[in-house]
Amino acid sequence: MAASHCRTRPRARSLKPLEIHKGVAAPLLQANVDTDAIMPSREMRRVSRSGLADGLFANWRYLDPERRIPDPDFILNRPERTGASILLGGPNFGCGSSREFAVWALAEFGIRVILAPGFNPVFQKNCVANGLLPAQAPLPAIRSLAAWSDRDPQRNRLTANVRTLKIEGSGKRIPFVIARGQRLRLLQGLDDIAMTDQRTAAIEAFERQRFAEQPWVCAWINRRA
Repeated sequence: MAASHCRTRPRARSLKPLEIHKGVAAPLLQANVDTDAIMPSREMRRVSRSGLADGLFANWRYLDPERRIPDPDFILNRPERTGASILLGGPNFGCGSSREFAVWALAEFGIRVILAPGFNPVFQKNCVANGLLPAQAPLPAIRSLAAWSDRDPQRNRLTANVRTLKIEGSGKRIPFVIARGQRLRLLQGLDDIAMTDQRTAAIEAFERQRFAEQPWVCAWINRRA
C-alpha cells in the first residue's frame, strides 16, 4: 500500500493573480457592515458559488428584495458607479458570522478590492482565499479617496498596487496594510489547496514516515474512503 493512498486530495481552484487593479470605487463607509448585510441568509439557497451576485446587499440594493425592485439611491445601483470593482468600507468591515457566501457574492459581482480601516479576521482570510484584496488604511485617507471619486466616479478611478502596497488616486499614493503571506498569495493567485500543494514534498515525507510507523492508520482511512 502506498502512502499516497492515505488521502484523497481535491484540486486547487484557478485564481487570477492580483498585482495591480484599477477600477471604479463605491464608498460604503458606515462602520460594522456585517456578513448578513453583505449576503442575507435567505439568499444562500444554493451550494454553488455561481448566481450569488444577485443577492449581494439584497436588503439595501432592493426596495423590495423578494420582487427585486432596485433602490436607485443605493451606491451600487447608481449609473455613475456602473462596473464598480473597488469598495471603500468603514471600520470592522465584514464582521458577524464567518459565511464565505458573502465573499463569493462580492467576487461574482466583480469586486476585486476592499479598502477599509479594519476587517473581521475570518472575512479577511476568506477574501484572500478567493482572490480579493482586503487592504487596510486609515479612515481619513479612505474618506479623502471617496470624496475624490465622488466628483466623477467613472473618470476618477482608483488603482491598487499589491506590489508597492499603495492605493493611487487624486494624485496621491496612500499606503495600505496586508499580511505578508496574504500579499504573496494574491500576487501568485493561490487558494488554500494551491498553498498546500507547495508543501507537497514535506507532506509526502511525513506520510511515508507515518505509514512506516503506524500502518493501521492508513488502513483505517482506506476502509472509510
